[in-house]
Amino acid sequence: MADLAKIEQQLRARLAELTERADEVADELAEPLDNDMEEQLTEIDDQEVNQGLDDMVNQEIIQVRAALSRIEDGTYGTCSNCGKDIDPARLEAQPMATRCIDCAA
Repeated sequence: MADLAKIEQQLRARLAELTERADEVADELAEPLDNDMEEQLTEIDDQEVNQGLDDMVNQEIIQVRAALSRIEDGTYGTCSNCGKDIDPARLEAQPMATRCIDCAA
């Protein structure tokens, strides 16, 4: 198995980054709109972009937490489809991978 401690450390660091970014986006989304109509249009566009970013960040947070959970319960590195070991090189490149390369194809 790939260096599990190293992967876990990377996942925890990524989770911290994502959580911080999610908090920043949530703060931006919570800001009230400007009174000026033209400025409101710009802010609404920005909010739409931020909402999309928030969705992506939260989805990745879910994936990172799931990978950490698999590490904790001993199933990390096992393909969720066929039950075979996931190649360590794949896990290094995609630490949140749940399937081996054959099943992912």
